[in-house]
Amino acid sequence: MFTGIVAGVGNVVSVTPEKLAISAGGVLAGLMPGGSIAVNGVCLTVTGLTNRSFSVDVMPETLKRTNLGLLRPGHGVNLERPLGLGGEVGGHLVQGHIDGTARLASIIPEGEALMMKFEASPELLRYIVDKGFIAVDGVSLTVVGKDRTSFRVSVVGFTRRHTILNDRKAGDTVNLELDIIGKYVAEFTRPAGPGLTAEFLKEHGFAVN
Repeated sequence: MFTGIVAGVGNVVSVTPEKLAISAGGVLAGLMPGGSIAVNGVCLTVTGLTNRSFSVDVMPETLKRTNLGLLRPGHGVNLERPLGLGGEVGGHLVQGHIDGTARLASIIPEGEALMMKFEASPELLRYIVDKGFIAVDGVSLTVVGKDRTSFRVSVVGFTRRHTILNDRKAGDTVNLELDIIGKYVAEFTRPAGPGLTAEFLKEHGFAVN
């Protein structure tokens, strides 16, 4: 479990179809093989470790559902270590399980902040609510607006300077993790089935034409 508060930015050292190697600084302290780390919001298992970098195995399904398949050597990535028991939840509860991707449509300066507009599919947008939480490339953000095809977040200067959002440009693909509470509410309120219908009653002899 994570909180969406990025601990640092790493740089991709090498990429293969099944493995990423990433250089990092202070994020490595205490990291052990077999431990978890979030890369652009994706929870991955550390499979290799040196004094300056770590490596993770990446499944084909992960590459299809996230922007990790677009990474190349030299690209920056957001990094976060898992939340420890009793630790501060500075953002919101983030699982590291990406629901899908979105396209950065526009960036508009607003004082020291940037208003970022992201276009996403209807399947993702139905779970996004005004003033609700969302994780963009693993960064915990608050939704400040939404319409039928997109949503907007305001990114303050500190967040930009300490994450890769500062380098994002219109057209870039970002990872999205929707608020887990919203997903559970939607699932619990989803109808279990079509219920009683005229067709069902006719099929079981309770109604006639």
